[in-house]
Amino acid sequence: MPIPTASSILVDGLLPDILFVPSPNCDERPSGAAVSLIVIHAISLPPGEFGGDAIERLFTNRLDPAAHPYYSEIHDLRVSTHFLIRRSGTLVQFVPCDKRAWHAGLSSWRGRIRCNDFTIWIELEGCDSVAFEEAQYHVLTGLLDLLKRCYPLAEIAGHADIAPGRKTDPGPQFDWKRIVRYLPSNAKM
Repeated sequence: MPIPTASSILVDGLLPDILFVPSPNCDERPSGAAVSLIVIHAISLPPGEFGGDAIERLFTNRLDPAAHPYYSEIHDLRVSTHFLIRRSGTLVQFVPCDKRAWHAGLSSWRGRIRCNDFTIWIELEGCDSVAFEEAQYHVLTGLLDLLKRCYPLAEIAGHADIAPGRKTDPGPQFDWKRIVRYLPSNAKM
């Protein structure tokens, strides 16, 4: 599995040589909306369990509500992300970076609402109570290097930062110090 580097290129918002699983849950960004924020999330389906194809099924509207009790609560969601980094470090892309992924719901960042308009979303397979894997940080930093070169990124935040009180991810197990070079100088750690 290739790891993105600063010399990697995006072609039509896609990272070549990685698995692309197209999500229908996206659309065009509003005219003039520049990508300026990366948001890091954590996801596991079922909650607290890793592996399997449930994440891909969620982002492609194919989650079977009978496969797990939790899925019956979420199978009607129409959400997506740009990238998923599996526990193994495998990188999957669902939405081209130039398109708006449907992810944030009610959200705001530094007084701006509708975070989907100006954000690239990166999901890490994980949860609040389990440390992330070295392979995930390795792929994440390579991806951040690439995205920073391709877009006018100003900041990086967690899902909890754009939806406080509603979301908690990537959670206390995420090591923000591992990506400190990508954070704005006034970031809280």
